[in-house]
Amino acid sequence: MDANRKKELKRQYKMTKPRMGVFVIRSRTSDKCHVQAAKDLRADINGAKMRLSGGFHPCLELQKEASELGADNFSIEILDELAYSPDESKTDYTEELEILRSMWEEKLSKDNLVFYKKRL
Repeated sequence: MDANRKKELKRQYKMTKPRMGVFVIRSRTSDKCHVQAAKDLRADINGAKMRLSGGFHPCLELQKEASELGADNFSIEILDELAYSPDESKTDYTEELEILRSMWEEKLSKDNLVFYKKRL
């Protein structure tokens, strides 16, 4: 691959915007779940899988159950995606992601799902 092509691919990669949104880690054996907002859904989901398998997920109750039951007893699904603002100057979507996460926690609690405690 020549240097110009390599530069062009790097430029294109830097301009790519990752998918943002909210995902849920749900226990297949109970009605418990963990909802998480993500600025990069693919990276955060892969990270959550790795942390659950490796035994160091920050949600301690979830990690304890995953260690006992095995990470295979949990499913991960994307609940919603957040679109980028047409205003190119907007770069921080933290507040919008937290609102979206709260909305989904409210919806899921109406379906009688219980959330993992953040700390034991």
